[in-house]
Amino acid sequence: MELAPIVGLSEVIVDIVETGSTLKENGLEVLEEICPLSARVVVNEVSMKMQHERITKLLKELRGVI
Repeated sequence: MELAPIVGLSEVIVDIVETGSTLKENGLEVLEEICPLSARVVVNEVSMKMQHERITKLLKELRGVI
């Protein structure tokens, strides 16, 4: 992806950026922020009832990492 603008295959790229380090490493810069993004966990209602303990444990582990 980062090579496309450098070799003339594109004028710009759209990328999901967390820290911006990849942009800096490749000599790229942010021209415009399109929109802020966030992640969501979606759990099937029946699965949540049937596997509540397992799903709750997974969610707690995810929170610990984030």
